[in-house]
Amino acid sequence: ADVLAVAKEAAEALADALGLTLEMASPPIGDVQQTFEALVALDTDRQGLLALRHSAQMGFGPELTQLLERPWTADDFTAAVFARKRVVNALALFFGAFDILVTPSTATTARHIGEESPTTIVGRHGGSGALTPFSAMANLAGLPAISIPAGLSADGLPVGLQLVGRHLADEQVLAAAAAFEAARPFPKLLDKSASARHSLAD
Repeated sequence: ADVLAVAKEAAEALADALGLTLEMASPPIGDVQQTFEALVALDTDRQGLLALRHSAQMGFGPELTQLLERPWTADDFTAAVFARKRVVNALALFFGAFDILVTPSTATTARHIGEESPTTIVGRHGGSGALTPFSAMANLAGLPAISIPAGLSADGLPVGLQLVGRHLADEQVLAAAAAFEAARPFPKLLDKSASARHSLAD
């Protein structure tokens, strides 16, 4: 809920800064996390990483471990390749009507290091991609995207805003991010961090 509130306010500020109309819309692509994971697995040296983990006694995070140990099939990879084409086409149609897609960068505020991603957020099950449900679509479609600081949650954790543009519109995405940063400079947290370290030292 904190992320939603901060992102909504930031999106309204972005629209004002750019002189654009803000509309609620969502590209009809559904949950693409499984497609994204299959294509990552397809392009990953899974056997090499498993051998490295064994020889070096290394530990991987839960998401990477699951991706490496899952018994993928050729049909899984073929389905993912065709699903990616569907996503590309759907987003191309979407950006025929919209200039920029604005989403939160993540669905929750920051997790502790080593903590698993939540599988359920606001009562909705999201699987392994629940924390970052908005990231995979830009990666799958090869679209320019950027994450910028949007504000702070009620407990002081940073919330990011993701801007996604149409194919090859990198300059437009960067210009939009720059306009937002000029309109809404992000609080300088480094000073707060330094003060916290000083207090701990005392």
